[in-house]
Amino acid sequence: MKKQQLMRNFSIGIFDSGFGGLHIMREIVKELPEYSYIYLGDTARTPYGTRSQETVYNFTKQAVEFLLGQKCWLIVLACNTISSEALRKIQKEYLTSHYPKRRVLGVLIPAAELAVGETDNNRVGVIATEGSVGSGAFEREVKKLDPKIRVFQKSCPLLMPIVEAGEQNSEIVEIVLKKYLAPLVKKNIDTLILGCTHYGLLEGKIKNVLGSKIKVIGEGKIVAKKLKDYLLKHPEIERNLNKNSRRTFFTTDLTDRFRLLGSKFFGRPIVPEKIKLE
Repeated sequence: MKKQQLMRNFSIGIFDSGFGGLHIMREIVKELPEYSYIYLGDTARTPYGTRSQETVYNFTKQAVEFLLGQKCWLIVLACNTISSEALRKIQKEYLTSHYPKRRVLGVLIPAAELAVGETDNNRVGVIATEGSVGSGAFEREVKKLDPKIRVFQKSCPLLMPIVEAGEQNSEIVEIVLKKYLAPLVKKNIDTLILGCTHYGLLEGKIKNVLGSKIKVIGEGKIVAKKLKDYLLKHPEIERNLNKNSRRTFFTTDLTDRFRLLGSKFFGRPIVPEKIKLE
């Protein structure tokens, strides 16, 4: 019994540059409520979308080190910029040499897999940050699965600041969305990937602008489902996870706005603690 308790002594970590990952965590907790979760938002240094790949990797490595130190056995990088710019290097270099039994997963591949299954005309759109679009990661992952699919991307630099300011219900949002989505509609896409975790809060408005003929893929529910499948397929990882339903929240810049908006993103009140990443 004591050995079993020691084995189940680890949490699932969730990292994002800001608030968006809390929307992903919200869906994961709905799907897998029994596990212990630790969330970290690097709000002092957000956004990551316009930073260099080297900087994104260094910031991500600091966050991963912190979460591993908090006894996270599995970490979800709940940010597409991080998943596209840093995930592969974290997996192949950092984990291999430091924590070979731990796992770090991203959110990009599950969305790409679903888009490939949903498109009927092989024309998929992506809206994301400048960093994610510039990396070409979504197009790369989609074409790995089906080279015939054409991927049309559009960077949306205004959307993340709007959401993080809590202005997702303001009148300007529809105007901005129409501007960003119009070029993709002209490309005759039939499926759209919301390639930033923040955009989940705008999913309803995006669907209204696009109409019913274009399928919209938000990442929260699909990432939660894929994580559940992953744990079922990897019992050697699942058996290390604590099942006490504990939720812990950390941020690098503790503000009233983080408490307020973070609670809206997560769907219930959160009590975050400020930490410093080095």
